[in-house]
Amino acid sequence: MSDNHYKSPLIILGSPRSFTSLICAVLGQNPDAYGVPELNLFITEDIKTLIEELSGYRQIQLHGLLRVVSHLYSGEQNLKSLEMARRWILTRLDRGTDEIYRELCEKVAPLRIIDKSPVYSLKPEYLERIHKAFPDAYYLHLVRHPRTQGESIMKVAKGLMAILANSIDYSTETPTVDPQISWYNMQKNILDFMQKIPADRQMRMHGEIVLNQREDSLRKICQWIGMADDASAIEDMLHPEESPFACLGPVGAHLGNDINFLRSPELRDGQISYSQLEGPLPWRSDGKGFSQEVMKMAWDLGYK
Repeated sequence: MSDNHYKSPLIILGSPRSFTSLICAVLGQNPDAYGVPELNLFITEDIKTLIEELSGYRQIQLHGLLRVVSHLYSGEQNLKSLEMARRWILTRLDRGTDEIYRELCEKVAPLRIIDKSPVYSLKPEYLERIHKAFPDAYYLHLVRHPRTQGESIMKVAKGLMAILANSIDYSTETPTVDPQISWYNMQKNILDFMQKIPADRQMRMHGEIVLNQREDSLRKICQWIGMADDASAIEDMLHPEESPFACLGPVGAHLGNDINFLRSPELRDGQISYSQLEGPLPWRSDGKGFSQEVMKMAWDLGYK
């Protein structure tokens, strides 16, 4: 417990479609934790700017915050509690996003917030805001093989997620949507940021290993961060579908998390397979494979 009577959050960093939604919900079911959907608070300095920036098609990036406020302050998620959550946010327009995050940490205390907002890894300044607000935060870097992660990205609205991340190869005659670009950029941002984080407050794991070796991986993470790791706690974490956010929310805040996770939040039987780094990429029509910089980073991260 900190001097402010709340625990600093565990921030899960990783590219989209790297099992972050599922693993956040898994860890969030620990009796010492409160797993949240994507809060996205640290993309701006204050709430007013956040609301202005997350307008239009980006309004869905507010769904997670709305659902959390609705659940924490009313105990439910419906149209009525959603209106309350909107008023809660509007009365705090002049406050910093760091203040709001601390308020949420205080509300869930003595539990620890587990947060996964992939957008944080898009820009170094987002990561810096987290570090400034919570110098004692823990960070779990979740990695997924760049081929299977890219294939998963390209299945979402025909690559729209990659396009929004500007993951585009402009060297081809017709620009090519290529998710390896954002995979590399986000991993680099995370790795650069982690250099300033004490070793005891960071951990890196393959998402594939966490899901293939569930009990051992969960126990390792819990022991590292100081959460319950007994048989009962492990059993609770094997049921992410019990999270209040592991389903579609009310109209106006129905997302807040990966849509595939929301539709099917249970842990599935079977092993998550690895892929290969060599060879042409299925989303490219020119037969090209991974760039040398992506290959090297993947090797350094333990992939072959």
